[in-house]
Amino acid sequence: MFVVSSSRYSLAFRERIFCRHGGNNSTSDPQDFARQNLVAYIPPASNGGSQLDSSAGKGEPLNIIISGLSAPEVLSNSGLIQWANSIGFAKECLGFHIGNPQTANLGDGRGWVNETAVIRADYMNPLLGTCLESLTGGNHFRFWQQVTTNAFFLAASVEKNSSDHHDIVPNGYDLGRDQIVSAATSGPTTFGLLRYTTTVGWVNGLLQPGSQGINHDISIDGKVAVLTIVTQKIPHPIPLMAH
Repeated sequence: MFVVSSSRYSLAFRERIFCRHGGNNSTSDPQDFARQNLVAYIPPASNGGSQLDSSAGKGEPLNIIISGLSAPEVLSNSGLIQWANSIGFAKECLGFHIGNPQTANLGDGRGWVNETAVIRADYMNPLLGTCLESLTGGNHFRFWQQVTTNAFFLAASVEKNSSDHHDIVPNGYDLGRDQIVSAATSGPTTFGLLRYTTTVGWVNGLLQPGSQGINHDISIDGKVAVLTIVTQKIPHPIPLMAH
């Protein structure tokens, strides 16, 4: 596990993207750069985006990044959801979603776009467990994919129950992030025919510590977890109830 600061990286990264020279090897296209140089992600703020999504006039932190250097099996919407299944999360209860979608700008040229999906803790039942989470509260995340790198940006948090309008619990953003990181990195996880091994690096500087601009005025520590996931095929499928 490591901690790095993104401030120097972001400046150097912008310079490398937009100031590269060298004849046919130069490029001003971030997607070309990312593809050629095996980039895990591009900091959204380095290209007009934000590490906060848009929610209720403020924002929720994009506090987990799934590295674009992860296994190809993970870097699709269905692949990410299957990885989430392996750590105890699943799609929303019976496919229903209540509330307006949140939006994010990942600095990939698309501007502000709606969340792809909301994924909730499944309480060890990937078929119906998210219905319990929707009623009683718990961990959940919404996600977007950065098209220039294929990295996923997740906004994770622990929420209150439905009677409290799913407000976020105190320290809920950091807590949601940490619970997901712990579940993913405590050992190999499995779902279907894949075994997932996840490692984490902690990045400072993408988010500012404190509560400024944060929905519900909840303070955050400013750290972003960057997860890199590798996969291995297993010879026999794991039952759906297993994690």
